[in-house]
Amino acid sequence: MEASEYVLEMRKEVILIMEKLMRKLHVIFWMFFGAFVVQGRAQQAPPLKLIQTIHLPNVKGGLSHFGLDRKGNRLFATLQKEKSVQVFDLRTMNLLHTIGGFQQPYSVVYREDLDRIYVTDENGGALKIFDGKTYESIKSVELLLDAESMAYDPASHYLYIANGGADEHQTYAFVSIVDANAGAKVADIKIDSDSLKDIVLEKSSPKMYVNNRGKNQVDVIERKTRTLIASWPITLGKGNVPMAFDQAHHRLFVGCRNGQIVIFDTESGKELQALPINEGVDDLAFDPVGKRIYAASGGAGGAVDVFEETDPDHYKSLGKVPTEPGAREGRLVPERGRYFVAVPQRENTEAEILVFETVGERVRRR
Repeated sequence: MEASEYVLEMRKEVILIMEKLMRKLHVIFWMFFGAFVVQGRAQQAPPLKLIQTIHLPNVKGGLSHFGLDRKGNRLFATLQKEKSVQVFDLRTMNLLHTIGGFQQPYSVVYREDLDRIYVTDENGGALKIFDGKTYESIKSVELLLDAESMAYDPASHYLYIANGGADEHQTYAFVSIVDANAGAKVADIKIDSDSLKDIVLEKSSPKMYVNNRGKNQVDVIERKTRTLIASWPITLGKGNVPMAFDQAHHRLFVGCRNGQIVIFDTESGKELQALPINEGVDDLAFDPVGKRIYAASGGAGGAVDVFEETDPDHYKSLGKVPTEPGAREGRLVPERGRYFVAVPQRENTEAEILVFETVGERVRRR
């Protein structure tokens, strides 16, 4: 074989060896890359990160729902056994003031335009109104016992408040309408139920959705005529308490304490699906910007379930974030990227407020 032919053959051999080596390196690269991706997914950060714990050593029992003053950066916490509402600085979580004079405070609505604080007193059967600067009492509006959830309509300045039922030894309850300007009740809407829970108002129509726990259904009320126009049975869950609403896509989320979020299409009134969550839910929140649902539940050690809405018919679980036993009240403050969870006092532990940072949102606001 001549030298030139020998060199040509050697080049061919070298090329074949290099091609085999490159194929092997290619396979090894994708093996390592795949393992890296799987590991990255497995170690994906949870949707909530605990950044602060506020200890409440002198608080007995549990906390009910939070209220919010966005402009003044205040968080209102209802302390039921302490018969008071504590006011915290939202930025530092320092205690600013304690409002007393309740039998059992339940929920809080704050009006920025009037600088007024509205608090339902569950066992006192009243709506109590306070000055937002001095925290002095302005007025008390008489209601029935079990005065709990309320919703505020900024267009009419009406508050809609669930009250009455079993605590009054009645087979019916009311959604009472209170003029928040005058501090006076203007009407009662009677509902066949011994227990009403959360209330949600639709902005694009005069519809109001009432969680009728006594009948395990959602009642739809026309706010202008103050009449019941529909009732939607809940078949995919039991123990319906909190609700949240995706206004843009007409999706109503109903939290059920047996461990489900039942989703309704409010245009058709049909149940669409149920998302599995921890048992004992008491608070739901939907962030229309981040497209996330937050469900705070107190069962099985306590947890917050977080889902992302990929589209109005599909929801992806982002994880279950552990909290504490009985911690079933939460409050989302999306513009600050914060989620607050109330932890009740128990035999060997003190009451707390857990402060979480929302992680990995679709849209960051800060």
